[in-house]
Amino acid sequence: MVIEMKVAKFGGSSVASADMLKKVANIIKEDENRKLIVVSAPGKRHKGDRKVTDLFIDLLEKYRSGEGYQKALHQVTDRFRLITGGLRMSRDIPDQLENDIEKLLLKNTNSDQLEDQLKSFGEDTLARILSDYLNQQGIEASYVNPKDAGILVSNDFGNAQILDEAYEKIYELRKQPGVLVIPGFFGYTKEGELRTFPRGGSDITGSIIAAGVEADLYENFTDVSSVYCVNPNLVENPKEISMLTYKEMRELSYSGFSVFHDEALIPAFKKKIPVVVKNTNHPELKGTMIKSEKEDFSKAVVGIASDEGFSSIYVRKYLMNRELGFGLRLLQILVEENISFEHAPSGIDDMSVIIRSHQLTAEKEKIIMKRIQEELEVDTLSIQHDLAMIMLVGEGMSRRLNVAAKATKAISEANTNIEMINQGSSEVSMMFGIEAKNLKSTTNSLYREFFI
Repeated sequence: MVIEMKVAKFGGSSVASADMLKKVANIIKEDENRKLIVVSAPGKRHKGDRKVTDLFIDLLEKYRSGEGYQKALHQVTDRFRLITGGLRMSRDIPDQLENDIEKLLLKNTNSDQLEDQLKSFGEDTLARILSDYLNQQGIEASYVNPKDAGILVSNDFGNAQILDEAYEKIYELRKQPGVLVIPGFFGYTKEGELRTFPRGGSDITGSIIAAGVEADLYENFTDVSSVYCVNPNLVENPKEISMLTYKEMRELSYSGFSVFHDEALIPAFKKKIPVVVKNTNHPELKGTMIKSEKEDFSKAVVGIASDEGFSSIYVRKYLMNRELGFGLRLLQILVEENISFEHAPSGIDDMSVIIRSHQLTAEKEKIIMKRIQEELEVDTLSIQHDLAMIMLVGEGMSRRLNVAAKATKAISEANTNIEMINQGSSEVSMMFGIEAKNLKSTTNSLYREFFI
């Protein structure tokens, strides 16, 4: 594949300090095809550090409470002054940031608008700094505000969605000379009002820009060299994944993989733009390529994802399958109580509904169970808490026999009871519900079965 235009997005850890920004500048300089750069707000510099976006949230809380926000304000601006100082740049941009924040707080705008505007400052300020630094290093670069870039979004505070009509204007960025540096995380409504994407939204911006300019490649630079086949916190030194499909990545990101925000890659996926995950500290490494299709199906399972914090509502009723609308009425009760469901595996006379435990208060649980018993007249009703979900993912599973047998064997060897099994008709994923206390041992057993 001939690469003529790349969109490169640098995450929070990649722009956390002056030293990291120097690495970013070198990465941009070494490849003239990296023409559009999207940046996050500075992330953590070390384990005990705080992300700049979190500092902005703290500032907002102090302002709203009337405690006095000056200390929190200086924590934010000092982070940027450390960066500009380390790059031997003037303090003009951090000083301007401080003035802009003070002006914004004096306006006393409505709380949602204020929150979105405050949180956007992190990405916006970093983009301005990087643009100036690139020029200082002899690289022709321009800061481009998301409004000028054409990032037109819906009118949803903290949950903006890109509008289809935006892509035509974004495409025009191809014509602009030099390197374009665009802040992630926010866009503008048709009325010119700033709105932010969901948390982690800089990945969304990167994907939108890649789709809009019809890039040949979207590079997502992080602090990891690739996507691992399993959570490194559960399995020691897991193997890296060299290639994934969009379907596989979507399944993995839903089930606990934290490389991307759940929605982040959708714009790029729709345009079938290849995505590569790379390490800012080791840009020479290949990373993990994510494409629309794969040619090699030799591995049935490419990744094992897991997540905790689930509960299962179990119902049993004789001749349930003959009762028209039973499942619909069960789910309707959850809808009316403002509870979303994740999975709903069923048998002839029984059905389980898997939900996120954090949605249930003790009072809400009593109401739901009472309604199910009285309105559906079930024979058996129970709820189980402290569940974890483990998902095997791989498009190759549909081409292999005995994947389920191998998985259940591995789970049995971990002395773990299977509470639920769910597999979609696409056979891209296979999910097992287990007690959360057995998550680590079970994950390790599955890893040994499919990767060693």
